[in-house]
Amino acid sequence: MPAQRQCEFRFYEELNDFLAPPLRRRSFPHAFDDTPAVKDRIESLGVPHTEVDLILVDGEPAPFTRRLHGGERVAVYPMFECFDVSDVGRLRPRPLREPRFVLDVHLGRLANYLRLLGFDCLYRNDFSDADVIRIARDEHRIVLSRDIGLLKRAELTHGAFVHATDPRRQLREVIDRFQLESRIAPFTRCARCNAEVERIPAGEAVEAPPAVARNQVDFSRCTGCRRLYWRGSHPSRLQERLAEVGIDLGAAP
Repeated sequence: MPAQRQCEFRFYEELNDFLAPPLRRRSFPHAFDDTPAVKDRIESLGVPHTEVDLILVDGEPAPFTRRLHGGERVAVYPMFECFDVSDVGRLRPRPLREPRFVLDVHLGRLANYLRLLGFDCLYRNDFSDADVIRIARDEHRIVLSRDIGLLKRAELTHGAFVHATDPRRQLREVIDRFQLESRIAPFTRCARCNAEVERIPAGEAVEAPPAVARNQVDFSRCTGCRRLYWRGSHPSRLQERLAEVGIDLGAAP
């Protein structure tokens, strides 16, 4: 039986969160058989390929398909938020021009928050993994998930593991990772069905409860499920809750 081959790996920044504790934030040897693709060895160590944006093998950019033969030094980097590495050799297609998301079944409250901030976000509590992958592929959406196995699926090109467990901190994490701060448009999308919300012209009759109709001037309606919206106290409460995690809605409508 041929002897195992070995190379040296080093993972950077938040990719270390996926590794076994003894392997974090240091270089370590990794043994393997045959000549596997570097993507296979990265995922065997627990890191989904959707989290990786740059691989250097012996200091040179390498694709996921690069074969390892033994003796290489492999450096693995996460998504770069502050540096332009476009000339270095990113591993996936260019970032999606308009960030749109599909979430797995464990992230319902995050989906609600994203919609309230105006982001196109598909979610149902009966989505299967196959549904999520199909939607992401067919509609060019980014998968948000806390399921590492889902994010390792070869069909996915755009996805992100959500590290936080509190929904508001999850929202903060997604906004930071995809640099969404300037795109926030509060209350322009329906929290129930994800369709856009449009203002109802002044003077147009609305079927609101009498007490609401007497005290409200501005109404909006979902273009999908036709749900009626008015200001009430919800925007103020949401502003306060999100301000606690550093998200400023400004003068929300």
